[in-house]
Amino acid sequence: VQTAQEVENLLRERGVTPATIGILDGVVHVGMGPQQLERLGKLGLACKKVSRRDLAAVVAARQNGATTVSATMMIAHLAGIQLFVTGGIGGVHRGAEESWDVSADLTELGRTPVCVVCAGAKSILALPKTLEYLETQGVCVAGYRTDDFPAFFTPHSGLPVSCRLDGPGEAAALVAAQRQLGVSSGIVLGVPVPDDLAAEAAVVEEATRKALAECEAQGVKGNEVTPFLLKRINELTDGESLRANIALVKNNCKVGAEVAVALAALQKRSPAAKL
Repeated sequence: VQTAQEVENLLRERGVTPATIGILDGVVHVGMGPQQLERLGKLGLACKKVSRRDLAAVVAARQNGATTVSATMMIAHLAGIQLFVTGGIGGVHRGAEESWDVSADLTELGRTPVCVVCAGAKSILALPKTLEYLETQGVCVAGYRTDDFPAFFTPHSGLPVSCRLDGPGEAAALVAAQRQLGVSSGIVLGVPVPDDLAAEAAVVEEATRKALAECEAQGVKGNEVTPFLLKRINELTDGESLRANIALVKNNCKVGAEVAVALAALQKRSPAAKL
C-alpha cells in the first residue's frame, strides 16, 4: 500500500495524473482513491491474479483482483490510456518447448496498442525466446537510452532491442507515430536499472542464478517454477530483492512520467498525433 501511494505521489510531482488499475467487488477501477488503494493492497491471497482470460469471470463473480500486464493493457486501452508503468513483463518460460508456458502479456502486446514502460523481463525467463515471440507478434521493443534489452535487475542482457530512444521526446514520438499509423500492437519501452541500484541489483541477480540452479536440480517444473524462484530469491537476499524491486519500479515511473508529459505536449502541438 505504501509503495502504491509513493508511486502515485511521484507521478503527481511530475505533472502526471495517476490511474492505478484494479478490480474491487467486480468493478473495474481506472484510478483509485486512498481507501480503495489501501483495501486492494491489504487483500493478500484473497485478491485474484487477473489476466485477460480472467477479467469477465472475476467481474461476473464480483470478486477482487490485481491485474497482470495483459489485463492492464486491455483496460488501459479501453479507457484511452496510451502508456503505463510496471516492473517487468512476463515472457516465455524456460522449458516452454515442453510446458508451453508463455505469458499472456506477450500476445496482449501483439494486439493492444499501449506502451508498457518497464525494466524488460526477468532473467528467470527464456529471454531470446521472449524477444523472438514479441517479434512474431509485431511488437516494437525499444531500449530507453540503451541498445540492449534490459533483464530486470540486469541492465544488459546482450540481446538487441528493435530500436533505441534517447529521451522522453523520442519515446513520445514513437507512441504518437504508432497511433497515427494505426499499428494495432503495443510497445515495450525497456528501461535499464540505474547506476545507483547496480550494487543491489547485482546481489539479486546472483541470487537469481543460484535459485535457477536449485530449481533445475530439484526438478521443479511448470507453473511451480515462478513461485519457487521468487520465494527462494527473497530468502537468499534476506528480503533485499523486494526493496530493490520497489526502487526499480519507482525509476520506471520517473521515466514513464517524463514520456507521458512529452506525449501530452506533442499531441497538444500537433492534433494529428492524437489520431
